[in-house]
Amino acid sequence: MIAIIDYDAGNIRSVQKACEALGDEEVSVTGDGEEIMAADRVILPGVGAFGSAMERLKARGLDEVIRRVADSGRPFLGICLGLQLLFEESEESPGVMGLGILRGKILRIPDKAVRVPHIGWNSLTFPNEGRLFAGIGEEPFVYFVHSYYLKAADEAVVRARTSYGVEIDASVESKNVFATQFHPEKSGKTGLLILKNFLAL
Repeated sequence: MIAIIDYDAGNIRSVQKACEALGDEEVSVTGDGEEIMAADRVILPGVGAFGSAMERLKARGLDEVIRRVADSGRPFLGICLGLQLLFEESEESPGVMGLGILRGKILRIPDKAVRVPHIGWNSLTFPNEGRLFAGIGEEPFVYFVHSYYLKAADEAVVRARTSYGVEIDASVESKNVFATQFHPEKSGKTGLLILKNFLAL
């Protein structure tokens, strides 16, 4: 069973439909901690503000559930805001601590040379081999919608980067924890292959 964590952060149904289209596994959209802990794979999607998202996760006790999933060894995927929440802090919400599962900061994209938010298709480069990108060709295009970006503290976890005014750490992998700043569910065939690779873990 695949659990998609529901914490009123939007963008859930498109992820659900993509997962259902890729296989025969049950897909559950849920905010229930026990159901999430019982799942074989867990996905944390989301769009919106870092601070309010952390507030909603904490109010539901889902912050600790996510940490337990990350420690359990089961495949976990954060998407867009779901990537940002895995890290320590964000310039979007000063003083609000993230989940701290991975080390790094979320910074605002400088708007001197590019439009912010970053909305559209950008190509990826791969500084380190990543399991999500098996079978993906060189410099594939994927879809982004964001104003803030990851600067990981440990470059060894970075599996994909893109350039949009700055170098953006666009995907990370650390043991069983995976995350993408882009939206695989909105990235056509390339995105579906990325999700298929995750579901095959």
